[in-house]
Amino acid sequence: MVYCCIDLKSFYASVECVERDLDPFKTNLVVADPTRGEGSICLAITPAMKVLGIKNRCRVYEIPKNVEFITAMPRMKLYMEYSANIYGIYLEFISKDDIHLYSVDECFINLTPYVGLYNKSAKELAEMLREAVFVKTGITATCGVGTNMFLAKVALDVTAKHTPDGIGILDEKSFKSDLWFHRPITDIWNIGPGIAKRLEKYGVYDLHGVTLLPPDLLYKEFGINAEFLIDHANGIEPCEMDDIHNYKGKSHSLSNGQILFSDYTFEDALLVMKEMAEGLILELVDRDLTCDSVSLYIGYSKDVRKSTGATRKLSGRTNSAKLITEKLIDLYYETTDKEAPIRRINIGFNDLSDEREFALDLFGEEEREEKEESVAKAVIGIKKEFGKNALMKALSYKEKATGKARNRMVGGHNAG
Repeated sequence: MVYCCIDLKSFYASVECVERDLDPFKTNLVVADPTRGEGSICLAITPAMKVLGIKNRCRVYEIPKNVEFITAMPRMKLYMEYSANIYGIYLEFISKDDIHLYSVDECFINLTPYVGLYNKSAKELAEMLREAVFVKTGITATCGVGTNMFLAKVALDVTAKHTPDGIGILDEKSFKSDLWFHRPITDIWNIGPGIAKRLEKYGVYDLHGVTLLPPDLLYKEFGINAEFLIDHANGIEPCEMDDIHNYKGKSHSLSNGQILFSDYTFEDALLVMKEMAEGLILELVDRDLTCDSVSLYIGYSKDVRKSTGATRKLSGRTNSAKLITEKLIDLYYETTDKEAPIRRINIGFNDLSDEREFALDLFGEEEREEKEESVAKAVIGIKKEFGKNALMKALSYKEKATGKARNRMVGGHNAG
């Protein structure tokens, strides 16, 4: 088997350069929302800025003052369109069954069936795909080629950065010779600072060190995740493309969170929480699911340095807007500091299921919930056809409401 992992280099920033007829390797450009001030996170910076030692995902104020740059407002809808077009380019050469879209700017491709079909090596196939993307879109890609998906990803993340053509190649043998002693270990896919810190307790700072630890110790420390760590330390990845396509995940909760642009009072934050609940309840109804409990987390201003939150059971399994919202409001009043300025709100609906429970009472609970769900589905239909802002409750037109603005965003950023 042979796979490649393709990454669209500095994707958002490269798209903005292409749209301006600029070279991202010669132009200093950052994708950031200037309305959020100097503390705004740069969603992407051009390769030209990375050469200067500036870190991706930095904040605007962290860019040296002597560096001149263009600030591009995020246009998430545009980036998604570019991503879809590039996926279409891959489909000109590769079946969709052999492609796994890992993110908006990265994908895995099973090259195995195409080596013989095109009479090309895996590296030549990767070059062919990368060239097609550049010719048709102006976006530069880097590639990792490996004998499994893990090695392809590591070849992309680590090896490709040190090759003149931007294509890294690994098999199990070269992985052990070239990367077993690579540091920091956090450069390796799926090994974050938390895992690295836990490995440090045993004097382990690289993958070779992982292979020397007893498996029993690793399972005791990491549980079932030790299996992935042991496999990856040896360059092994049993998961293949068919496994990904056949996997059906089970979501046990729905959540929504937002960081407010300024400090909110208790009453203003309650307004935003109600908006968030309305949107999440519609998602619950649209997916024909119910929940049996709700969660609330409130983060306060950085000057306060605290947070509050809790989870509460509902009276039964439901997707009723009335019952869920009432419980969230009760939880809000019960746990939230009425005096402290609020900066972050997260809500969650837990233990999702397609089953429901109706309380046996004198008020026709089942009939009431069915009517409420019918109204909710009508609202969902209107929003899907005419946009999320086509039908809004009166509370979303109040000064401190955020729903209308957030509905125009993608992933929390300006859609463009």
